[in-house]
Amino acid sequence: MEISVFSDPIALGHQAGKIGAQLIRSAIQSQGFANIILATGTSQFETLKQLLQEKQVDWSRVTVFHLDEYIGIPITHRASFRKYLNERFFDQVNLKAYHLIDGEHNPEKECKRLSGIIEKHPIDVAFVGIGENGHLAFNDPPADFHTKEPYIIVELDEACRMQQLGEGWFPDLASVPKRAISMSIQQIMGSKNIICSVPDLRKAQAVKACLEGEISPMHPASILQNHRDCRIFLDSSSSSLLSGR
Repeated sequence: MEISVFSDPIALGHQAGKIGAQLIRSAIQSQGFANIILATGTSQFETLKQLLQEKQVDWSRVTVFHLDEYIGIPITHRASFRKYLNERFFDQVNLKAYHLIDGEHNPEKECKRLSGIIEKHPIDVAFVGIGENGHLAFNDPPADFHTKEPYIIVELDEACRMQQLGEGWFPDLASVPKRAISMSIQQIMGSKNIICSVPDLRKAQAVKACLEGEISPMHPASILQNHRDCRIFLDSSSSSLLSGR
């Protein structure tokens, strides 16, 4: 695990996006295509912005999966991660393919559908973040470190739901869904490369627990310590509690 600290979220996203683009180009050069995972949320704004500015990426050779989606909200909802990715990424590049999570209709069937697809697409680069409660995707504590199922149905804890409220996606806590479809921990860890972008002071405690503490389901993103090629991108605020500062 390699940790880099930058002055602010813009500098963080610039470098995370550039390194991620290099890894995508390398995969295309070596095998003719790339399979990637994109994260969502406010922490990913600058990383995604930089990815779109990387003109040397042949997006027509890239297949995209995404990490998670709420159960029960339509794609038109402002908090929908499908809406987020369509507007901020998919509408702006010509991809080989992308596979969105539909949490509106039959979640169990959707998990099986997506699992069948991603099992045929080994992931070259996963772009992820760390939640205020230490979650990785929507795997809230205590996270399931063992399931081999690529996509699973999860219960969202109150800390996670409060984060979504605090970021302005919902008008009140009662409006935040209590369940979601999430990519599993083991599926994320199977990625060849991981780019983890984590800005903002509100993430500082989770960053310290996950990067300096013991690997534990109570701190889901701590599992990244075990990944063979994970790059963590922090800013001065999110890294402020690390003992190595």
